[in-house]
Amino acid sequence: MNISPMEQPTPKEYRSGVVAVIGPPNAGKSTLLNRYLEQKIAIVTPLPQTTRNRILGIVTRADYQMIMLDTPGLHKAKEMMNQEMVRIAMDTLTESDAVLFLVDAQDLHTLAGNPKKAEKRFAEYKDYFSKISCPAVLALNKVDLLAKEQLLPMMERFTSLHPFHAVVPISALEGDGTDILLQTLVGHLPIGPQYYPDDIPTDSTERFIVAELIREKIFLRTRQEIPYSTAVLIDAFKESPQGGPVVIHATILVERGSQKGIIIGKQGKMLGEIRKAATKEIEKLLYCKVQLKLWIKVKKKWTCNEQILKDLGM
Repeated sequence: MNISPMEQPTPKEYRSGVVAVIGPPNAGKSTLLNRYLEQKIAIVTPLPQTTRNRILGIVTRADYQMIMLDTPGLHKAKEMMNQEMVRIAMDTLTESDAVLFLVDAQDLHTLAGNPKKAEKRFAEYKDYFSKISCPAVLALNKVDLLAKEQLLPMMERFTSLHPFHAVVPISALEGDGTDILLQTLVGHLPIGPQYYPDDIPTDSTERFIVAELIREKIFLRTRQEIPYSTAVLIDAFKESPQGGPVVIHATILVERGSQKGIIIGKQGKMLGEIRKAATKEIEKLLYCKVQLKLWIKVKKKWTCNEQILKDLGM
């Protein structure tokens, strides 16, 4: 990462650095990032592979600044877009001072009932771990849904695969153990300067976050293949004079005409719900009234279109 320190002096024992947050899909990486930032910059849904881009979150306190890289979920990818998602996640390992590997403990407990599938999963993890060259911390998430004795076999299995510097059970949603995890990660940051001002939580643009919030509402309100066949492009972002609403024009890409019909819904009801829910979130982000205009465009096989993926920041 090409970031330059701020000119102002920092305390002698000030710590700063980059933590890559990696792990399988739907493990809770974005939920954890939003908790540490105390605001929402990464979208969260119950569906796997929600995060497509690397999202940078900046956690700044009096004695440290931790730059967290929230990454797409690691999975066996076949399509071009999914391969790019995994590449984005793995590339963060080369620019980080520490790695946080976050897994869903409840999912692993369920997986233990299928030894063959469990062996395959841990073989994939071992391959990821082989590419880590800096201090790594393991966080077992969603432990509020399990008994403590169910965690020990998981911990032993992971520590047999990689020399983690610490293993921390947490609940990113409830906050259990997250303070311990934060201090553990900070302890692995080098002594260094502050890179970003105190009041900047991310380097993502408002356009990017707005597009993500719209996409989140599509994920939450549609099912099956629809969420994964959609992308959102911001066409215009105009501030109105004299305190009027910010007018945002956005295009929702889909791959087939039938998907367009599902998102529009009967008499435009589904699209109206998406617009209303997204507008509410965007107004929280921008601290002002918003007028959101949505269009849907069919673009066949856009997930394999290099130019579109580039436009989406992938």
